[in-house]
Amino acid sequence: MRVAIIGCGNMGMAYAKSFLQNNLVKPENMLLVARSPARQTELEGRQAGRVMLGITQEVGQYDLVIVAVKPQDFSAVARELREVVQPQQMVLSIMAGIPIARLQQELGHPLIIRAMPNTPALIGLGMTAYAAAEGLTVRQIRQVENLINSTGRAVFLEQENLLDAATAVSGSGPAYFFYIVRAMIEAGRQLGFDEALAAQLVKQTMLGSFHLLNNSEKSLDELIKAVASKGGTTEAALTVFGERDLAGALIGGISAAERRAGELSKG
Repeated sequence: MRVAIIGCGNMGMAYAKSFLQNNLVKPENMLLVARSPARQTELEGRQAGRVMLGITQEVGQYDLVIVAVKPQDFSAVARELREVVQPQQMVLSIMAGIPIARLQQELGHPLIIRAMPNTPALIGLGMTAYAAAEGLTVRQIRQVENLINSTGRAVFLEQENLLDAATAVSGSGPAYFFYIVRAMIEAGRQLGFDEALAAQLVKQTMLGSFHLLNNSEKSLDELIKAVASKGGTTEAALTVFGERDLAGALIGGISAAERRAGELSKG
């Protein structure tokens, strides 16, 4: 495929890097659209594809246009892009909070895919949920999914409104884990470890626990019970978590994120 990327920040460049590393797009078929001369010079130094300053008619020559600008910048970009986008092109938005209907309206274009990636896509371990507008063929959707999978894993949602839930669970999810890791490191520091050693203990524990979870046939309850022996140290911690409704706080926070995503989608 020939791919043009508008908005070459961290996520846009993560996509470009993954497509190239996995030989899904050749460098000569990758177009990076810079918004300033300084950014153009910087992108040219990365040698991740052809670099162009601003949106021109050339963008209309690519199979897929990825819009990865900040949501607040979309309307300005849309005014330029709608003048060059061609009927057969697909447009993939990875902007948070902008629904397919608005994308179609402002771009004057029907073939829209809306995706919600998360930051682990920067290292090829992302989780992306996406939805597609009517009119796209199964083949076109699979082509885009194949590209997204190079940044981690992708899941197709038949109902676009579930993207708000995906935003809350996986899009914002890395921050929840970082929050918990930070609290555990602070607990270790308060218990007498220096911060570097506390961080090593917590991060390796988190990494090992993930792999155990991912490779075990046991349920989460069974995995918890395997660590929490009756009357032991783990049970003491879990009792406090239950008394303070840690699970309820996490679920409530994720629900708040979902509501906020819905508000942003409505503008």
